[in-house]
Amino acid sequence: MSKADEERLLEAEEADFETSKGVKVINTFDGLKLKDDLLRGIYAYGFEKPSAIQQRAIVPMSQGRDVIAQSQSGTGKTAMLSIAALQLVDTTLREIQVLIMNPTRELATQTQKVILAIGDYMQIQAHACIGGKSVGEDIRKLDYGVHIVSGTPGRVFDMIRRRNLRTRNIKTLVLDEADEMLNQGFKEQIYDVYRYLPPQIQFMTDPVRILVKRDELTLEGIKQFFVAVEREEWKFDTLCDLYDTLTITQAVIFCNTKRKVDWLTDKMREANFTVSSMHGDMPQNDRDAIMGEFRGGSSRVLITTDVWARGLDVSQVSLVINYDLPNNRELYIHRIGRSGRYGRKGVAINFVKADDIRILRDIEQYYSTQIDEMPMNLADLV
Repeated sequence: MSKADEERLLEAEEADFETSKGVKVINTFDGLKLKDDLLRGIYAYGFEKPSAIQQRAIVPMSQGRDVIAQSQSGTGKTAMLSIAALQLVDTTLREIQVLIMNPTRELATQTQKVILAIGDYMQIQAHACIGGKSVGEDIRKLDYGVHIVSGTPGRVFDMIRRRNLRTRNIKTLVLDEADEMLNQGFKEQIYDVYRYLPPQIQFMTDPVRILVKRDELTLEGIKQFFVAVEREEWKFDTLCDLYDTLTITQAVIFCNTKRKVDWLTDKMREANFTVSSMHGDMPQNDRDAIMGEFRGGSSRVLITTDVWARGLDVSQVSLVINYDLPNNRELYIHRIGRSGRYGRKGVAINFVKADDIRILRDIEQYYSTQIDEMPMNLADLV
């Protein structure tokens, strides 16, 4: 990205933020007054300059203020909360001090990896406490002692109940993708966990708000197209026609149900196309292996449900296909936000049946965006 493009992007980000009074914008990592070893880790990780949300939220989070931070996919929220958590931790105390709760196992694991990478020079101990993994391994890790736990509510609560996850030194609770967690019926589990936390953990008392205005969530840099298909079964033929274009880059194909993911994967393989697939019913080891292959680039096409739509970044994904349009319009930006992150360009293609046209127009209106019919020269755009 050219210097001028970067400046334009920053100006756009400035305009899109609505913050509480007194929130300072600090546009260098050096200016955030972070621990030296943490700063070393940030630069070693490859970050040069904080993103807009990081410029505003890291300081109040590090000061122990309650913070509500919202910004679109790919703007550095996971790194923001990782940096704030690392700044808050006293590494001489081998006890859990920050608890991060996530809606999916993949996001919990991704957050733990970012914390370990950025905290590399701090001798940080972080553990992903998630369902689908060995309970014995969790117990062993937690008994050994860790500073930060990133987990899913069910397993975190289970470990607290077993008294292996000790809460007495926790000073910070983070709900990542809080809207998703509260929508998905985790509310009771989160409350169960919260009841075990030390009484001094205030929650949403006079919070600092750092919000992207909902109507200014941007899809800039992502070209969006639709393909009209008269019948559901024609979607498959359309996907086969596009396969060569998909493998030029890496592509993610979203379906609305786990059953549809399995069906489409089998049908593509029967037609001798190489694809991988992932959804929430698969054993955790399989999910990890598939993610590893996809991140490494040995797998080029991933068919999945919305379990993959939030918070996961594979940098080389520049093409997303909505085989099914998402069930709600908020999911649309999370899905296609996989492409074009951090200013990268991307392409999104929506397969649209006659009765989907209304949903597509609703998405266009909601995001003030334009979704055109797919051109013939698609391969040139990817």
